[in-house]
Amino acid sequence: MSGGTEPGRAPGDKQEPPRPGSVRPTSRRLLVAIAVLGVAVGVTIVKVIESGGGVAPTVSWLSLVAWAFLAALLFAAARNTHQRIQVRRERVEASRAVFLLMIGKASAFVGALCTGVYAGFALSFLRAMGSSGPRNRVIMAGAAAVVSVLVVTAGLLLERACRIPEDPDETP
Repeated sequence: MSGGTEPGRAPGDKQEPPRPGSVRPTSRRLLVAIAVLGVAVGVTIVKVIESGGGVAPTVSWLSLVAWAFLAALLFAAARNTHQRIQVRRERVEASRAVFLLMIGKASAFVGALCTGVYAGFALSFLRAMGSSGPRNRVIMAGAAAVVSVLVVTAGLLLERACRIPEDPDETP
């Protein structure tokens, strides 16, 4: 490889273009941007509902349990996939690998959005933290935001587990 740069690329840009048929890893910046958007959506939902005289939504235990179950499934899938592809170097059917990769990416995106929305709910209820009702809402929404972060983490781990390991025998 020559020392020059490709057209349209900065000299210090270390990110290589993806190989044909490959998918770029999920950007952490994009996930943070999605979470920030989610905060704005969560705060707005509460304000709109309350300004209309309604009661803002609460986060139920069932939703916490469902999110935790999803996170556990994703962590298990990530561990299993990592063991098969990275450790034992087994071949995985292409359609299955793509399915797992897309599940990981989608989980990271949806988890980031829900993290933001739940954090927005919690922030909205902070102003009335003195009474027990809003305190419970803040606790439940905060717990849901934390569990949503676990979904993001598990999704990213599943995505990472789907990477094809570098072949030590291949030299460019």
